[in-house]
Amino acid sequence: MNVKDVLAEKIAGEITLSPKPGQTIRKWRTAFDISQTELANFLELSPSVISDYESGRRKSPGILIVKKIIEAFLGIDKKKNNGKILRKYQFITKNQEGILDIMEYPYSIPIKIFVKGLCGKLLTSKTDMKTNIKGFTLIDGVEIIKTINSTSYSTLYGWSTERALIFTGIRYGRSPMIAIRIHPVKPSIVVYHNPGAVDPLAIQLANRENIPLVVTDIPLDELRKKLVSFGKE
Repeated sequence: MNVKDVLAEKIAGEITLSPKPGQTIRKWRTAFDISQTELANFLELSPSVISDYESGRRKSPGILIVKKIIEAFLGIDKKKNNGKILRKYQFITKNQEGILDIMEYPYSIPIKIFVKGLCGKLLTSKTDMKTNIKGFTLIDGVEIIKTINSTSYSTLYGWSTERALIFTGIRYGRSPMIAIRIHPVKPSIVVYHNPGAVDPLAIQLANRENIPLVVTDIPLDELRKKLVSFGKE
């Protein structure tokens, strides 16, 4: 399956399964850098119709409408940007060793709610806890260190950099924060799952980058279920 088909399937699944489909449509419209007016013109609709869908004032669109909206996203991108946005998602057809799970949320989740749901403990003191996240990546810390390089690093971020990177299987947490520190792309929050200890340097780097660093010791299976459940609440 090519990138276009995989992405279309991904967007369709998110919209139709989302408890707030309007917000999910808005999320993807924004990701493709398309205005409501552009989308409405492509679909030969009034901009107010798009606004009503996104705000929830209009009943959730059916499968046929969702399909037309996705075709509009891809069609406008091809016409306006020669497929530039689509090309950003080429990573979705490749598997990155060390990624245990990855998911996009249908709407933004406040970091404070996210941390509380994971029974997490905040280690940093100078970081912004007022931001939101739009997805998570659960990472085998040992495996990712052995296989990742500068090219494949972007695969950790899925569809959005506004996400949580959760590392499991780490001892001290120094290497993940060093990697995050030197790379220009930053996550919204970093979570260490059941680390042996946390190196003070990791906390210093997190504070310096204004990235909340959190630890949780709930069982891995429970952690995965909770991470997925955030997108269904």
